Amino acid sequence: MDDPSESTSTAKHRFMLFVSGMSVKSGHAIENLRKICDNYFTDNYELEIIDISRDTEQAVIHQIVAIPTLIKTDPAPKRIILGDLSDKEKVLRILNIIE
Repeated sequence: MDDPSESTSTAKHRFMLFVSGMSVKSGHAIENLRKICDNYFTDNYELEIIDISRDTEQAVIHQIVAIPTLIKTDPAPKRIILGDLSDKEKVLRILNIIE
């Protein structure tokens, strides 16, 4: 099990995506993240979308200063990405999906 692709496919991926209402950037971030998750994690991920206009407490708890913000909590290490996730290659690199 030394193959990194094996651990990626078996580990449960957990994401929290912070958005604000249904702004254009928030909508793009949701769409882009769902495409990435569906292509790389199939049914092996959990995605929680948090609208900070309705749940300001979560924004404070997680120290969200920009929207949209993606936090990958599992598997470790924790990763944070700001923006609409449109640069797929950069997102995959930050999430350790490709090198």
